[in-house]
Amino acid sequence: MRLGAEYLGDGKSEFVVWAPFKKRMAVHLLDAVDTVAPMKRDKNGYWKTVIHNQSPGVRYYYTIENTVDRPDPASHYQPEGVHGPSQVIDHDLFAWDDNDWQGIPLSEMILYEIHVGTFTQEGTFDAMIPRVTELGETGFNAIELMPVAQFPGARNWGYDGTYPFAVQNSYGGPEGLKRFVNACHTHGIAVVLDVVYNHLGPEGNYLGDFGPYFTDKYKTPWGDAINFDDAYNDEVRNFFFENAYHWYYYYHIDALRLDAIHGITDMSAKPFLQELTERIKVITEKSHRTFHLIAESDLNDVRVISPAEQGGFGLGAQWNDDFHHSLHTLLTGEKTGYYADFGTIEHFLKAMKEGFVYSWTYSEYRKRYHGSSSNNRPYDQFIVSAQNHDQVGNRVQGDRLSVLVSFEALKLAAGAVICSPFIPLLFMGEEYGERAPFIYFVDHADHELIQAVRSGRKREFQHFSWQDDPPDPQDIETFLKSKIDWEKRTEGQHNVLLNFYRRLMVLRREIPSLCHSEKKDTDVFSPNDGMVVCMQRSHMTGTSLSIMNFSPFEVSLRIDKSKNRFRKRIDSADQSWSGPGSVLPDDVMPHDEIRMQGLNFALYVSEGGS
Repeated sequence: MRLGAEYLGDGKSEFVVWAPFKKRMAVHLLDAVDTVAPMKRDKNGYWKTVIHNQSPGVRYYYTIENTVDRPDPASHYQPEGVHGPSQVIDHDLFAWDDNDWQGIPLSEMILYEIHVGTFTQEGTFDAMIPRVTELGETGFNAIELMPVAQFPGARNWGYDGTYPFAVQNSYGGPEGLKRFVNACHTHGIAVVLDVVYNHLGPEGNYLGDFGPYFTDKYKTPWGDAINFDDAYNDEVRNFFFENAYHWYYYYHIDALRLDAIHGITDMSAKPFLQELTERIKVITEKSHRTFHLIAESDLNDVRVISPAEQGGFGLGAQWNDDFHHSLHTLLTGEKTGYYADFGTIEHFLKAMKEGFVYSWTYSEYRKRYHGSSSNNRPYDQFIVSAQNHDQVGNRVQGDRLSVLVSFEALKLAAGAVICSPFIPLLFMGEEYGERAPFIYFVDHADHELIQAVRSGRKREFQHFSWQDDPPDPQDIETFLKSKIDWEKRTEGQHNVLLNFYRRLMVLRREIPSLCHSEKKDTDVFSPNDGMVVCMQRSHMTGTSLSIMNFSPFEVSLRIDKSKNRFRKRIDSADQSWSGPGSVLPDDVMPHDEIRMQGLNFALYVSEGGS
């Protein structure tokens, strides 16, 4: 069942809303002359009407029981914000240039995560378009947008959205998002959109006025739980199925990243996520474009990405926080909060070998066993990063890795992520060592809600050793401080790091063993039982060898497992990368003893490889 207002052409618009327990529903059109048009109810509780002689762009409310006006829960646009009227959009007016666009396989993606409001000074889709070309030239072929569904005010991370179908007005609305996606596809870049199906934000959330969209059977940390398995859940599920299709069909989005699916509690025989995957599969089989689903989950539950025939939900990939945590703790030495579960070279070895570090292993932080083994899932089902919006923004001051570690450590992190066997993701500005923080910010109108957000942020950090208070989320200065300084990419070490990333991405594309090897052809080991990690990956064209020294000191090692002669392709210690000077040889023979600088990443390729 299609939802919301759909412009049918010739001055006709169809309005559909689910309100199963209401006795009267009407569309209140705010035109030159206000018009109230009654709606008819079908057996499943959907109210419908077709209105003639109205141009697209008309604003409207739904009038409930002749008493109260509310915006459309499936509004395609909220030009006046979360409390204002909805607007009819004619999606056919936009002229797409991507008819030949086929999409990009997940396994080939190099992701770049963006928050629209802080990526440019203007904070709009249109302001981002001029930067698309350079992102493509840097090596990124997929941009992941943090949520753009309508949220309160003009600034927010996006996870407090209350209109899942509407594009944020302060970002540029529906036309702005289409222009951005169109530009990305023109430059060969896929677009991944972050969506939130586990809750809605508190301000402007009127879904409960229409029907049983929520349930009190479960709780989430962020708000009422969505009703995915209680009475009347069929139509609630339909709301979110239609939302996924909406982004694919009207906006040509290539993939959805489903936020915090551990907040979706569903005990039914066919969970919502499994049914969503099945429906998306049907859509993509009928289309000329692929459409991927990516999960964020802290459960380390392999069922999320396992196929249905193996009892899984069948999603294409998921974020792997264990990789981030094991890398971050080696680089920074932090051991508080959830970092208490990480910090040894063995954790990073397992992350590189398998994906999940905690695979029904005791978690000191959680005080229980946690996770399942991911050893039988392919590498390209995991998205890994050294930084992302959560891991930066959920620090008390929003500090990036660039202010926590040295320049040599930043290059080591770059090599670990880009040359990993997983799908790499960078957070905006990471490619040139952006130093501006990314802090949590909101723009609420309700003073009690503002105070609750302030108090909640302080509670979030109680498990960490940070002593200072978080910046005020409501203060506009918190938002402004989080804007990146794009021009820094041309300066000094920022430019060196940018070029280092560019070279790594070229190597990832050119060397088959860096992006096409399987787990059975991969060996991860520590050659000196110290702080060095080696990853050797074989392909029919040759073998690659990544060497990572996490010690700050020079070390000696032997690659005894290798039978190949290797030629060096990149070394972060080279003076050309503003390093201290390499001590690694250009060629490595089996059983050679070699020396390596501290905090050093190097990549070798066997003869016969690319």
